[in-house]
Amino acid sequence: MSTLAKKQDRWVARSVVVSTSGVVASESSLASQAAAVILAQGGNAVDAAVAANAVLGVVAPHSNGLGGDLFAIVYEAATGKYIGLNASGWSPAGLSVAWMQQRGMTEIPKKGIHSVSVPGVVDGWEKLLHRFGSRNFEQVLAAAIHFAEDGFPVAERSAMRWQENAHELIGEAQSSFLPDGRAPRFGEVFRSPGLARSLRSIARDGSQAFYQGEIAERILELSQAEGGLFTREDLSEFSSEWVEPITTTYRGWTVHELPPNGAGIAALSMLNIMENFPLREYGANSASALHHMIEAKKLAYADMLRYVCDPGHAAIPVEHILSKSYAAQRAALIEPDKACAAARPGQFLEPGGDTVYLSVADRHGNVVSLIQSNYMNFGSGLEARGTSFLLQNRANLFSADPSHPNVAAGRKRPLHTIIPAFLSKEDQIIAFGIQGGWNQSQAHAQFVSNIVDHDMTIQEAIEAPRFTKATFDGFDIQVEARIPLEIQRELEAKGHQVKQEGAFSEIMGGGQAVLCDRAAGVNYGASDPRKDGSAIPEPHAAL
Repeated sequence: MSTLAKKQDRWVARSVVVSTSGVVASESSLASQAAAVILAQGGNAVDAAVAANAVLGVVAPHSNGLGGDLFAIVYEAATGKYIGLNASGWSPAGLSVAWMQQRGMTEIPKKGIHSVSVPGVVDGWEKLLHRFGSRNFEQVLAAAIHFAEDGFPVAERSAMRWQENAHELIGEAQSSFLPDGRAPRFGEVFRSPGLARSLRSIARDGSQAFYQGEIAERILELSQAEGGLFTREDLSEFSSEWVEPITTTYRGWTVHELPPNGAGIAALSMLNIMENFPLREYGANSASALHHMIEAKKLAYADMLRYVCDPGHAAIPVEHILSKSYAAQRAALIEPDKACAAARPGQFLEPGGDTVYLSVADRHGNVVSLIQSNYMNFGSGLEARGTSFLLQNRANLFSADPSHPNVAAGRKRPLHTIIPAFLSKEDQIIAFGIQGGWNQSQAHAQFVSNIVDHDMTIQEAIEAPRFTKATFDGFDIQVEARIPLEIQRELEAKGHQVKQEGAFSEIMGGGQAVLCDRAAGVNYGASDPRKDGSAIPEPHAAL
């Protein structure tokens, strides 16, 4: 663990949670508690992860839920393997650039039915439980059904997000999520009987309820009413996919991410570029360290934007992008005292993005890294009648350029921002993730550097001040106020246009992490004070 933890001058807000039993970290204490109880009842890490994710869909509907997508990596202790799941949904079969052009559309809208792709989360849950789980849907969804039916007090940051983005809700979603015509306040008890019914149908009939049953019929009814393209087959024929994680090494550690259509390749590419510079010598959050990381971000994201798409529709040069020789070439483009205007022509990206991340380690050494999202605040803004969950708006990430590999097309998955990850070395296995739209890959690289270059604990690495760059090109950069003003001035002297955000700014994303020390038989948990949640150990049977 970290040498910094031995210092008397404490600079972190929270201690690492440590236990010889399981540990759960999520951005909702209610979700973490539900998962910890599943572990105490004999469930494993996958059972607990699905239970936590289901509760998050109830208590943070602006960020995730039944209408979203899911990605996960499972470390299976029995085999020592990392197994990936891509449960991101495809577009309706009828989508094409020609269809868009006929309607005068130069891009996929940010909201409304045309921004929706098939939600993948329920099929993802079912596949995870079938392959790894020891509990059924009825058991793992029980807590979520309870909170939906009996209510829960809205958490502080969630209430703020709810209120700030209430205008994104459309039609029936307004009555479901704005009782009395307004967003629920912090501490106010919110109930969602419609969502409880949707969850009960899934608990009873599994994914069939969502993709072929009454919920599917409601989604098709909405699509027809809104002029959408969805057919019964678009839903019933959808299936998430098992995938092999992609990896790189960073100073002796191995970093695991999911392959495209996810953006995890950008985190690996960024780390490969960073490895060419002595960040430990520069010092954590020094001007030199931050400058080289910011410039590495620009280069890595330029490649991600150019090449990442649904690999079933175009070849992606993953091996080339992740080669150390290519990283050295890219690193040579970084000038030590001068910011680059553009790694390539880019476009403005809206910061943030609504996503939840959670990680679980059980007492048997199994570890789950899971991320789930509606994408933008409240997703598409649409709810299928009576279901009380929002449909995501991931199709907005398609390109309208016919020559681009990520061009909009039927039965295709768009480029995705949400990425679960692992960091491992010998018996140390860390599941981590940091939500926040396009912030995620750059935040992953900062977390890994904090652990590897600066010997931080997982809690220190999660809490440490971060930067984010919400554009692909230009000199703009956002930093947290805890980065000293003299460092900010040094960055400006190198050409960066620095904007200072709050001390623990949600713009930087919220992270969670668990560490499984297999040799010691001890699990650790960390949760980001930028979010509402907590890391919670599995309760002991004697309690």
